[in-house]
Amino acid sequence: MSAAVTLDRSWTLMLHDLGLPSEDLALTAGIAADLLRLESFRLPVADYFRLIEAADALDPTIALRSAEFASPTAFSPVLFAALCSSSFAVAVDRISVHKRLIAPMSVPHGHTSSGFEVGWTWDDPTIHSPRLLVATELVLMTQIARIGTRERICPVRVISPIPLGQQEAYTDFFGVVPEVGTETRLVFTKEGANKPFLTASEELWQTFEPMLRRRLSKLESETPIVERTQSVLLECLPSGEAVLNQAARRLGMSGRTLQRRLEKEGVSFRQVVQSTRERLAQHYLTHTAIPYGEVAFLLGFDEPSSFFRAFRTWTGSTPNAIRNAG
Repeated sequence: MSAAVTLDRSWTLMLHDLGLPSEDLALTAGIAADLLRLESFRLPVADYFRLIEAADALDPTIALRSAEFASPTAFSPVLFAALCSSSFAVAVDRISVHKRLIAPMSVPHGHTSSGFEVGWTWDDPTIHSPRLLVATELVLMTQIARIGTRERICPVRVISPIPLGQQEAYTDFFGVVPEVGTETRLVFTKEGANKPFLTASEELWQTFEPMLRRRLSKLESETPIVERTQSVLLECLPSGEAVLNQAARRLGMSGRTLQRRLEKEGVSFRQVVQSTRERLAQHYLTHTAIPYGEVAFLLGFDEPSSFFRAFRTWTGSTPNAIRNAG
């Protein structure tokens, strides 16, 4: 996992408020303790997950307790700015735009026939969040709705890809029994999502929004072009648009510029496509039961036979052998 997560002082402040010794957690996770004293720092996803798992082992109630200490002053700027919104639906929309300031994730959301739905997905589908991270995302998003409205807004559905544990405690918090499904998702009523936030402040949002926009722009400029291209390919591959010009257009540059910038980082666009396809293929074959024809489609191949030939070239093996070995 080459992706990274950005943490700031608000994160270590929350650990302090929860009574969790950040330096002990860093030691357990094999991370330099001085990082947690910085104003802002980035951790590779693998290191971040070790930190999360160390916290979970030390205190399995941390996700639920985080709601008790959550307050506008303890939130990161992104979440604090969300509380300036006119409603929970608007707050989620703003969070979704700026989520990647924290992690390479998307927050798909919107009104459906079931209500107002909020989800979380990593740009890299091979990344799977630890239990504590899933639980904390669900808890804090619900708490944002409650802080903004000053009411006990309850989701009508809470879905997690892994059991949250402490079923009774989570049921008490959410007001509904959490379900185990294929994704991380909250569903609220339309009325709950549109209920006005008492914390709304357009003036404060106008203060925060330019700063967040600058941080997003800076992050994009500092992210290696190989990593940005891989993220775009994850969207392009299933639609068959994994060609240079389409990927470049999504990145806001010409095909020639993209190729030149990739070459500066020592790779070609074709190599990035191949490595992305191979990594995704290994994930689908070892972690899912998706049929081979569908795997071929998700990787952008016209026919399963083309996928089989390419896979043998990459690995010297067959998809069937890899799946059976897993």
